[in-house]
Amino acid sequence: MLFSFPLFLITFAIYNMIAFLTPGVSWTGVVFSVSMQSGAVWEITAADCLIALALVFLLAEVLKATRSYSRTIVDHLLSTLVFIGALVEFLLVRQAATSVFATLLLISLVDVIGGWVVSMSSARRDIQVDNLPQ
Repeated sequence: MLFSFPLFLITFAIYNMIAFLTPGVSWTGVVFSVSMQSGAVWEITAADCLIALALVFLLAEVLKATRSYSRTIVDHLLSTLVFIGALVEFLLVRQAATSVFATLLLISLVDVIGGWVVSMSSARRDIQVDNLPQ
């Protein structure tokens, strides 16, 4: 059942912990900076870190969707429920009405749609029957 755990729940949980437990913390605050060879300074914010984590989770979810297991449908249903819950939160909760949350929501939508599409196309390939002459 751990395989079916929706990874995006982690990113939304991190967002909610920061938004509700540390009010006033800015998503645009610089977490750390990197001096580039060009002389420019790349400033990485908390929002950048959370979105990067969500993209890593998206890769993991896409890789999970390519496998054919009996629990794949459960994985997609849980991911869909996480997306619906996040969408409701985005629409109804003041602290979630940010660009960071909207971007996480969009990444979650890509996960849901991509997971269902990949699973359907691989299932279609698995059950395809050739017309054999009799």
